Amino acid sequence: MCSLEVGAQRLALSLDWSTGRMNSSDIRVVCSDSAGCVSVFSLAEGALMALSQWKAHDFEAWITAFSYWNTQLVYSGGDDCKLKGWDLRAGPSSPVFTSKRHSMGVCSIHSNPHLEHILATGSYDEQVLLWDGRNMRQPLGESAVGGGVWRLKWHPTHQHLLLAACMHNDFHILHCQQVLEGSGGACPVVASYILHNSLAYGADWSRLSLEDPAPQSPPATEPKESLIESRGHLRIHYESPTASFDTSLEDDAGHYIPEAIVAPSTSPAAAPAPKLDKDAPSLSCLLASCSFYDHMLHVWRWDWTPEETLQEPGPH
Repeated sequence: MCSLEVGAQRLALSLDWSTGRMNSSDIRVVCSDSAGCVSVFSLAEGALMALSQWKAHDFEAWITAFSYWNTQLVYSGGDDCKLKGWDLRAGPSSPVFTSKRHSMGVCSIHSNPHLEHILATGSYDEQVLLWDGRNMRQPLGESAVGGGVWRLKWHPTHQHLLLAACMHNDFHILHCQQVLEGSGGACPVVASYILHNSLAYGADWSRLSLEDPAPQSPPATEPKESLIESRGHLRIHYESPTASFDTSLEDDAGHYIPEAIVAPSTSPAAAPAPKLDKDAPSLSCLLASCSFYDHMLHVWRWDWTPEETLQEPGPH
């Protein structure tokens, strides 16, 4: 549709839309790059227009993101180990805050679209930090996840679930309710996905409701069964790049085989089981994850019942 160069001889390293809460008419994109700069663009009438660009970090600016509750506030993280906040109304001459709480490069940031002021950050230091944006001196909680945290994504409808792509230690879903309610400490891991054979690099939730029929294929193709008609289980076939194993997570009759996902994994540090509402409804989610060197994209399903998590915390 349109394109715009962020600068000569630069890599665009991350971007974020201002529309995280799905209620903004002022559509903008913020981008970070390998020269340590952050750029803000507007999108109107199908065209991108540069609004501002500034030097934000001494080395690569790995990540930048809007505050979805106040889109005049932008966060950035860089290889200089700094997390910064910028007020676009005041101009980017100096940051609103600078945090050195992470001990290595800051490479992931995501504003919670459901809870005002809540921010998640991740770093090469293998820590996920949760923050209240009104007090950036000290995080609300710190969770060790056993790998550099390259990407963080809050669930599109569940305010306490956080998905983390942890580079050398797979993908994990953290339940952050207790920490966000003031208990401090670490967020328990309620699920892990371990079937990639390379750096866990990108991850996101689908907004597709599994209670609804699957989107229809184009008319020229044969219509597919809906997820609900096929019992809602996806077929996942994993071919190891090293030919160490080959597995399909579905039997000949099309039934899901959860026992196939029991390979050992280096799990994050143990944390107490979350104190969840036993009457809370179960949750079924589609997720996508991708890994680096093997160029793989996986789409997978997670079925979660809070009551079962209370009894058997850990990977699924």
